[in-house]
Formats: sequence, structure tokens, C-alpha cells
Amino acid sequence: MNTLFDKIWDKHVVQQVEDGPSQLYIDRLYCHEVTSPQAFDGMRARGLKCFRPQQIFCMPDHNTPTHDQDKPIADPTSKKQVDTLAKNAAEFRLTHYGMMSKDNGIIHVVGPEKGLSLPGMTIVCGDSHTSTHGAMGAVAFGIGTSEVEMVMASQCILQQKPKSMRISINGRLKEGVTAKDVALYLMSQLTTSGATGYFVEYGGDVVRDMSMEGRLTLCNLSIEMGARGGFVAPDETTFEYIKGREFAPKGAAWDQAVAYWQTLKSGDDAVFDKELTFCAEDIEPRITYGTNPGMGIGITESIPTEGDANFVKALNYMDFKPGQKLIGTKVDYVFLGACTNGRIEDFRAFASIVKGRQKAQDVIAWLVPGSWAVARQIREEGLDKVLEASGFEIRQPGCSACLAMNDDKIPSGKLSVSTSNRNFEGRQGPGARTILASPLTAAAAAVTGVITDPRDLLLNIED
Repeated sequence: MNTLFDKIWDKHVVQQVEDGPSQLYIDRLYCHEVTSPQAFDGMRARGLKCFRPQQIFCMPDHNTPTHDQDKPIADPTSKKQVDTLAKNAAEFRLTHYGMMSKDNGIIHVVGPEKGLSLPGMTIVCGDSHTSTHGAMGAVAFGIGTSEVEMVMASQCILQQKPKSMRISINGRLKEGVTAKDVALYLMSQLTTSGATGYFVEYGGDVVRDMSMEGRLTLCNLSIEMGARGGFVAPDETTFEYIKGREFAPKGAAWDQAVAYWQTLKSGDDAVFDKELTFCAEDIEPRITYGTNPGMGIGITESIPTEGDANFVKALNYMDFKPGQKLIGTKVDYVFLGACTNGRIEDFRAFASIVKGRQKAQDVIAWLVPGSWAVARQIREEGLDKVLEASGFEIRQPGCSACLAMNDDKIPSGKLSVSTSNRNFEGRQGPGARTILASPLTAAAAAVTGVITDPRDLLLNIED
């Protein structure tokens, strides 16, 4: 029997090129301001209109400042990119969620929360972390700018079909271990190239028990293992999350949709090109020590004592030593947010640690919701009051310090504990040093001023 990936992919094949790629129909195209301008220019030069404009949604997120969004953007490059997206969306008659719109945010947060990303879909965007939407039970992957133009013009794309991999995590996660820790653990086991050429289906006890926010985090980080994408078969957790959202089917159409979505699973006899199984009990809160997401350790472990030339180069950049334990290392910045961990559950987790405590005096903390909808929910749940009482400020939505394309840059040499997805050299700013971690671990660092095992603070949380 075919895998779920086969079922979704094959259903969307318009035609197969002999000894070549599939012409794949695309249900949803997301566009942000960085990778779309050349695609629009190409369409304009050829005198083309978007083939199915109602299936394309645009919003700025990479360049948007996370403060004073009601004022003109100060950085001229960022302003030009954001303004250009607005003009292009208007010219090509596409839905556009602009800055300060109640619908704006990071595109990979907004898509699922509005019910735009649904089970069984094919979803693309000119951004590698499009794999996030796979948590909805969709085949979602990043594409290049020329491919964005291809989808605009035809609602199809030429793609080689990836191989299939199933990763199962069985057992029960220990207290203080999150979906982010699971993903960082998988990356350390597979390396950042271990899933190259594959589309990953996640399963097992741990994934079945995960919230949608957790699954979105896990699928978001698939690309950091080299995978083309990652996804989770839709189940009752998925359906409950989708029901009632703005673009979700309603009434009889809802019942019909759920009946179809319930068929979206790999059969018991499905054959994968590769299968891997991991044990939940082996995972503790994780942190990275190097300059790619696969260079990670359990928070109580030590940095490896030896490695190749890249290992040596990474430690030199991070100013760490082989065999060093990182617990107790002074932290300069803490970032909560990004398409990896900018959802309401992440803010709840962060608040659970800092409640009744105070931000460390020497730490600069940027808490950035993934969307205006998340920002509203933070206020509705009173999390803003908890965070403000502990000395934290909530900023306006955007990609923020995930990448150095807006004002939120970590200064050279400073050490950041970040809930984002990449820790490459200069990713958060020229010379910035980044440790990837979960919201719980980030919160622990924010209140202690040093890298801290969040489980030590969870034991002392006040109700």
C-alpha cells in the first residue's frame, strides 16, 4: 500500500515527464516580500496574470520591524521590499495581509491559524520553512523564486518526487522536554544532511500526543535535517485545531472534508524508503553549541571532545571549548519567537517559567508573537500581565531576530539563546553567537542570566 506521502503527491500529479519530474498541482501558494519581487517582475515582463489568484496569499514578515509598525519603516531596503509586495499584490489582485493588519504575521504561523493550510493539500512558498505546514497533514515545501513564478502562472510546478522516510518516536517525553527538544535531538542523530532527498512522515506515541503547536515546530525543523519536508498524518487533534477557523470548511462541507481527511494515513503495510525509530526517554532538554542545528547536546551533557575541521571552526566562532559544559554560561540575549516557536503555546510555556520571577538584569529579551492573532490571545489569557510583571516586553509580530533582515539583530560577539530554527554564523547578526533551545530553556536563561536546565525551575513554579 502507498504511504500517505504517495497518496497526496500522486493525487496532485497533472502529468509525469518520462524519466523526468512530475508536473504537480499546487493548492496554496504563500508569498512574502523577500523571494517574490523577481517572480512578479517575470510575470509582468511576459504579460501574464496569476492563473488562480484566489489560491495565493501574500504577507510581509522578514523585513517588518517589531516596534512602531504604525510608522514608516526606517530601513530603506526593508521599506522597499514591504512596499513592493503591497503594490504587486494589488496589481495582480492577490489577497494581501499588510503590516498592522489584524491578519498579518509570519506566513508560516498565519497559514495554519486561519485555516488556509489544510490536510491533503500541496503548499509551497519561497521559503525553506514552508515544511511547517506539513503539521496539518499537507505536503508542504519551499521553492525558489523562479518556481514561485511558475506557480503564479500555472498553479503547477515541476518537481522530482522525493523518497519517503518515516521517523517514529515512541514512549513518553519527560517533564520539561518539548517538541523543539525532540527536533533538536533528531537533528543531532541524523545530522543536518541525514534526511536529504526524503520527505519525512513523523509518527509514534510522542507525535500522536503532541499538540498542533508542537507538531508545527517539529515539521518546521524538518528542513534542518536536509529533508524536502516533513508532515504528520491528520487526526482528531488536527480536526479540532482546524474546526471553526476562518477558511476551514463549514457545515456539510466540514463533514465531507473530515471524512476525506480521515483516509489520509499510511497503511499498516506501507513501504517507506527508510524507517527510523527513537525512544522518548532518551531525550532531555537540548541546546546547540555550534553553527548548525545538528551540533547539539542534552543540556546536562558536555560538548564533544573532538571533531572535524568544521567542528573546530564552529567552536572557535562560538568561543567554546571541546568537552565544555554549557550550564552556567552567561547569556546576553534571549529571543522567543519565529515560525518555529512564536505560537500561543510557546508564550504559555515561557510564562510558566518566568511567573513570579524577574528577568535577569543583564539579559536583553525579545518576545515576539508570530502573528497579531497570537498577540491578541496573549492579552486575552493575561499572559502579557504575567510577562510584564517579570520585566518582559512583548513586541509586535514578525520574523524578528530569527534572521538579520530587520532591526532585531544580536550584536557581534554577544550570546543569544534563541527559539528560532538556525544558528549559522551571522544568522542573527554579523558576529552573533546563537544557541538554539526550547521556550522553556530560553525562559530559564532569561531569568537566571545563564544557561540553565529548565527542569530546575519547573520544580519550583508557583501556581
